[in-house]
Amino acid sequence: MNRQTNRLTFGVLATGAGVFALLQSLITPALPTVQHAMHTSQATVTWVMTAYLLSASIFTPILGRVGDLVGKKRTLVGALIALLAGCLAAALAPNIAVLIVARVIQGIAGALFPLSFGIIRDEFPAARVPTGISNLSAVIAVGSGLGMVLAGPIVTALDYRWLFWFPVIIVAITALIAHRYVPESPQRTEGSVNWLASVLLSGWLVALLLPISQAAKWGWGSGSVIGLLVLAVVLFALWALAEARSRNPLIDLRIMRLPAVWTTNTAALLFGAGMYAVWAFLPGFAQTPSSAGYGFGSSVTGAGLLMLPMLVAMFVAGVLSGRLAGRFPAKAQLVSGAVLGSVACAILAAWHGQPWQVALAAGVFGLGIGLAYASMSNLIVQSVPAAQTGAATGMNANIRTIGGSIGAALMTGLVTGHLQASGRPFESGYTDGFTLLAGFCLAAALAALLVPARRALGAAPSPAAAQAVPTAVAPQPEPAAVRS
Repeated sequence: MNRQTNRLTFGVLATGAGVFALLQSLITPALPTVQHAMHTSQATVTWVMTAYLLSASIFTPILGRVGDLVGKKRTLVGALIALLAGCLAAALAPNIAVLIVARVIQGIAGALFPLSFGIIRDEFPAARVPTGISNLSAVIAVGSGLGMVLAGPIVTALDYRWLFWFPVIIVAITALIAHRYVPESPQRTEGSVNWLASVLLSGWLVALLLPISQAAKWGWGSGSVIGLLVLAVVLFALWALAEARSRNPLIDLRIMRLPAVWTTNTAALLFGAGMYAVWAFLPGFAQTPSSAGYGFGSSVTGAGLLMLPMLVAMFVAGVLSGRLAGRFPAKAQLVSGAVLGSVACAILAAWHGQPWQVALAAGVFGLGIGLAYASMSNLIVQSVPAAQTGAATGMNANIRTIGGSIGAALMTGLVTGHLQASGRPFESGYTDGFTLLAGFCLAAALAALLVPARRALGAAPSPAAAQAVPTAVAPQPEPAAVRS
């Protein structure tokens, strides 16, 4: 593949993955507007986000595996078409039920993340793989936060439906270009989709994420929450048993047990808890009227602008990550990113009386996200066989989402557990919450320290690694330029 084709392929991958990431946060600030326009309750409108989360969690690893089996480009185009259909249905939705279904369809495109990483690994020159993955990670990270900045101006100037009309136009063009110009990856995994494992995986993810995301409303001690969490444990055990016995596992658990994979996934779980909770609660903090004893009374647009330092820092750190890989290895980047996240949350807990203090903390957190996001993706891609790239990176994205759900749920409990007479949270709720998130990010840094260093070129694999990776798909030694 020549350099011009590389750029076009990357542009398509970045656009598709960026739009999906954007849709994660674009609708959140507009939920009160949607609730009013569709004459529904607050409890019902939250399903606009919950349905998207659950759908993406299910389809990300499954379609990542399908891409490894039948072709990443073919699956990528299918995911883009699903995203297009979901956005079109959402833009035209006459009621909240149709909008929720549309969000489920959009969630199918969560597979764009692992598929894009896999295509970069398969198609780009080895020396450019870390930079390509870092740049794509930067786009995904920025897209995930950019929605909070764009939502206010779009809703104010046009209508909340334009939050979906704009993606319709962009995704339609992207899907056509992808079909015409993105090459089909030559890497394939032999076998077929393990549908029993797919159903069990879907079951335990829903049973886990649903009660976590709804615990603030249902109550942690409610029968629904406890029952679903118990069901999640049972279904997870059945899924693991089915995968261990399968000749064609959906997700090869031997790959998940590789030291570099499980340590990176642990760091992803803990860092995700801090990252998603900051995204979810920092705008709300800024919008709180100063009469509550804190906050700045910002508008939706103003709160979004306060997040700009985070977005700029995320992009810069993500882009530089791949270029510094030779001198600043992925493991060191992950540790540094998690530490910066912890420092940022500590700043938010201790100093949040002025907008500049919050903007400073947001910028520091953005540097941490940019480094951590890119390094996690690179560590996973470098550590698994090429034929397992989609499934492994899909699970890493899922684990980050699970961590985010846990962090957001715990933050919700701390912030809304004790309310003022006005119904607004006490400042101490945010202080305790940001302190907890600082602890999560610090724990992520400690987990990242356990990630094994990359072996020198030509080094023999350890006995554990040799047993963990099936011979048929054992990773081949990569050029030193690919290693961080």
